Amino acid sequence: MEEEEEKKENEQEHSQKKHSFTEKIRENPWMLSSLILGVLVVILLIATFSGGLTGNVSKEKAADNLVSYLNTVASSPVTLVDVKSSGDLYLATISYQDQDIPVYITKDGAYYTLNLVPLTSSPSDTSTDTQTTEVPKSDKPSIELYVFTYCPYGLQMEKAMIPVVKLLGSSIDFKIRQIGAMHGEFEKVEAQRQLCIEKNYKDKFLDYVLAFAEDTSCSTGADTCVTTKVNALYTKLGIDASKINSCMSSEGDTLYNAEVQNANSKDIGGSPTLVINGVETQSSRSPEAIKGIICEAFNNVPSSCTQTLSISQASAGFGSGAGSSSSSSVQCAT
Repeated sequence: MEEEEEKKENEQEHSQKKHSFTEKIRENPWMLSSLILGVLVVILLIATFSGGLTGNVSKEKAADNLVSYLNTVASSPVTLVDVKSSGDLYLATISYQDQDIPVYITKDGAYYTLNLVPLTSSPSDTSTDTQTTEVPKSDKPSIELYVFTYCPYGLQMEKAMIPVVKLLGSSIDFKIRQIGAMHGEFEKVEAQRQLCIEKNYKDKFLDYVLAFAEDTSCSTGADTCVTTKVNALYTKLGIDASKINSCMSSEGDTLYNAEVQNANSKDIGGSPTLVINGVETQSSRSPEAIKGIICEAFNNVPSSCTQTLSISQASAGFGSGAGSSSSSSVQCAT
């Protein structure tokens, strides 16, 4: 009898404690959040010290996950060109509509991103489509556009920039600067080719760059494809192929290495990077937006700045025509 009474008392006490705990949670809902957060912290600590919840996968598996997913949402087939380790991520190069596009993948193969935003930059530096740093004015603004020759966003910026350069002409000092090659040896070869064309055919250089960007989509820079299309551009523009090939053989490395050294000395590794009068700035990738930012850098604004250019964003990657709106911070970055 005493045992039954003691059992009832214990049950009542347990019920009261349970009720009291429930009431406390109702009165203080943050307690439940704290409990859940505590559990998550424990899980994350376990994940951190054990290599993640699922662990890292091979670069091939991560790339396969990426391509398989993209092929379920893309309008055209996506294929893998290359994949390699890049710090704490994998860097895959995929081919989509004859464009080589770099994509970062987490090493568990679960997430991807087209570009990385450095934590050393403030959020406002990468989320706006207009310049965020005041550019000093000058009588003849210096404009430098840093690119990788096969970066889709560098190509996009070149297509938007060249109409502006042609409009402003000798009133600005414009130069396309090479950063290096992040996509493969073929990118270095094209950088050398462009440097040699600029040296030997300065008046035809921008025409070549624009034509290259609009109609030279060769996956991974395949030799046969590039040779055919580049030779067609040489013929169209009146460029002596033997002269350019000779320059590339004798001076290509020297010209290229000087460009890479210049970019490294300024800690520039993103394509495109726009530098006006020595200051890095940003712009929407339409001719009119770029013209507006450059014209603000004049001490005395020339009359050509009053001419309106296209307000359409250039298309990313190879090909002509307008593209969809995109952030000015999107880059191919080393």
